Amino acid sequence: MKNQTHPTATVLCITGENGPVLFGRSTSERTRRQFARAGVTAEVSVQSAGTDGNVVVVRGDAALDQPLIPVLIATPGLLLMGESASHPVPLAANVPASQAEDAARLLSGEAAPALNLDGRTPAQLDVTFWKALRKRETPYAYAVSGQNLAAVEWRMFMGTYKGATDIVTKHLWPVPAFHATRWLAARGVTPNMVTTVAAILTALAFWLFLEGHFITGLIAAWAMTFLDTVDGKLARTTLTSSKWGDIFDHGIDLVHPPFWYVAWALGLKTVGLALSPVTFWWVILAILGGYVVQRLMEGVSIAWLGLEIHIWRKVDTLFRQVTARRNPNLILLTCGAIIGRPDWGLLAVAIWTVVCLVLHGIQLMQALAARRAGPLSSWMTKA
Repeated sequence: MKNQTHPTATVLCITGENGPVLFGRSTSERTRRQFARAGVTAEVSVQSAGTDGNVVVVRGDAALDQPLIPVLIATPGLLLMGESASHPVPLAANVPASQAEDAARLLSGEAAPALNLDGRTPAQLDVTFWKALRKRETPYAYAVSGQNLAAVEWRMFMGTYKGATDIVTKHLWPVPAFHATRWLAARGVTPNMVTTVAAILTALAFWLFLEGHFITGLIAAWAMTFLDTVDGKLARTTLTSSKWGDIFDHGIDLVHPPFWYVAWALGLKTVGLALSPVTFWWVILAILGGYVVQRLMEGVSIAWLGLEIHIWRKVDTLFRQVTARRNPNLILLTCGAIIGRPDWGLLAVAIWTVVCLVLHGIQLMQALAARRAGPLSSWMTKA
């Protein structure tokens, strides 16, 4: 690629017809929102592009992954190649404003003068590591039609998942969450609406656990964790993420698990399985103390090592799937409730929390020792 830089693209220009609606938004509307997030809000037509500055010309039926947008803006001469239902096609180009009409012809498949553009696919743009989502993934770029609509929506949806997450979120929720997200998006339901329902279920699960209604409480708890997946996916697929929504969602995630475990422990008394006072306090100390200390370890990793500990090595990312966090702990509680021993489920959570705390301690010490030899980097950044 040419070693040119351009601090900001002058304007956006969308050319051609829209593709099918994706998660409640047209392809052109999605493109406008994505460029606005990257700092480009001005838009012109092909005919009014003028002659000054650069224009990023994008097909109206293009669906582009967000990491590609800053690259397009910053790279004059770039021709982004993507996929259609049958073959690779040019989807976007950063050109001088005077060449906007010729670029539009090129993107539409018409004959156009040679523009001396550097054609690249997403895989050739070196943006495969996504720090925000803790994963390694090649961004997508599609020309959307009725023929590939379902495949594009699934790819877009799966692209919103974090690479380092728990086993339930990673392997159980994707298919039902995809259908729920698509259904909600089509009806204009906002992510904050979903988060509000999840918050209500969080409080309901707490009350049910406290009253000893463990099975019904688990139904509410699992429904909450499902909606906790859906609200984030809905925000990303509809491009409606907000600072408040992020605080609302993550605030609930951070605060509620300790209350659930205490309520569960207190609820055991109502079903004749109360823990002895000594056992009760040791269990609560192990679970809550382990939860807090593990969170502190994660903060230390970010502050001292410059990366999240769960994405340092591949084994760390695999361990994140089962580490003692809400969803893996809910599996243990569910198993205990199903066999009629909710007390065993809570004891299992306490034991697993302590085991994970020890393993995280070893993990952090290894990382701090490795840091002496130089800055650490995630395995995901390596080809």
